[in-house]
Amino acid sequence: MSLPLLQLALDHTDMDAALQTAQLLHQDVDIIEAGTILCFSAGIEAVTRLRSQHPTKTLVADFKVADAGATLADMAFKAGANWMTVICAAPLATFATALDVAKRYEGDIQIELFGHWTLEDARQWRNLGLTQAIYHRGRDAQASGQQWSQHDLNAMQELSDMGFALSVTGGITPAELPQFRNIAVKAFIAGRALSNSPNGLDTASQFHQAIANIWGK
Repeated sequence: MSLPLLQLALDHTDMDAALQTAQLLHQDVDIIEAGTILCFSAGIEAVTRLRSQHPTKTLVADFKVADAGATLADMAFKAGANWMTVICAAPLATFATALDVAKRYEGDIQIELFGHWTLEDARQWRNLGLTQAIYHRGRDAQASGQQWSQHDLNAMQELSDMGFALSVTGGITPAELPQFRNIAVKAFIAGRALSNSPNGLDTASQFHQAIANIWGK
């Protein structure tokens, strides 16, 4: 199994600050994400400018699409995204049309798992051909003290067994990684732990070291 990747989530409200953070950390992360907050603030320019600055990096447009899947996917991939997120509450038709567009651009769609969803939902997503899911502890839940539970780990395992490549996010720090050792994780997504710290490069190094120690054995 490949080692989990490290994804930088840029949820800045200022485009220039996001570009500065990406430039500082790009050599130490595997994936760069134009976060939802940044996309609300800067629009599609967030994707365009990050692609221009980092032409070879895997780039995510974290749109959390709920409708107009084909239109928003075309915007995201035309601007240079490799992956785009669709919220789990979206209709199956939205997933299907977004995935069709993604395939035309040789990109992919990630399911953003928030709130209520079921394993039956997951089976329907797989039947459509979706293969990536993001298991998310929301920033408000994390700020209120919500921890990762055995329920979360069990759900991740069930999704992995269905064939989903999982990305995990929600205030993740290097010290939290051991609890995911039995999960087939595609990527760990870190935002504030990297971009809001004066020691972001050191933190990225700690992530990579923890990943190597846990999954490289």
